[in-house]
Amino acid sequence: MLIDITPRIEPGTTRVWPGDNPPTREVLCRISEGATVDLSTLRSSVHLGAHADAPCHYGDGARGIDEQPLDLYWGPCEVMRVPGRRNRRITVDDLPRRPSSPRLLLSTGTFEGFETFNEDFSGLEPALVDHLHDCGVRLVGVDTPSVDLLDDKEIMAHHRFLAHDMAIIEGLALDDVPEGRYELAALPLRLVGFDGSPIRAVLRSTT
Repeated sequence: MLIDITPRIEPGTTRVWPGDNPPTREVLCRISEGATVDLSTLRSSVHLGAHADAPCHYGDGARGIDEQPLDLYWGPCEVMRVPGRRNRRITVDDLPRRPSSPRLLLSTGTFEGFETFNEDFSGLEPALVDHLHDCGVRLVGVDTPSVDLLDDKEIMAHHRFLAHDMAIIEGLALDDVPEGRYELAALPLRLVGFDGSPIRAVLRSTT
């Protein structure tokens, strides 16, 4: 069974990080108007809905999203619920157990969705990123728009991901996903030199 953990993207409804470009659709031609095909143009931030951050998003001269190893985004993962608190960071003590997979998806329950985009979602404590690296975690996904708090100009958690060469996925829809072990498929587009990419993230139950 596949579980879609990708939020809907709908122009005019889906909101993005303050200052980013929201998704817009320009319809170039329509079958209903006599054209051979329907044809659309999408304009948007690449940090849209469920998306993968590239290291160059927070590290000058670091890899673009096209240079990221694909095996980071496909394979065994664990979904874990943590006690998220609005506008505060998740700590090591908030983890219910030690991670047991190289890919960890954290459900904080502090983001109400991209239609409302509440700005007081949880972030990750930098020391938590260090701890997850020590546990062998290579990728962390969150159900919030960022691993850092919205007003954190130093993006402290991002920089710990960079230091450990760990991958980041943000904006996942995890509210209805039971805790447990799954197979994750969340491949980014091969956008050369880009700082991120939208993904279609799905889980497959392994039990």
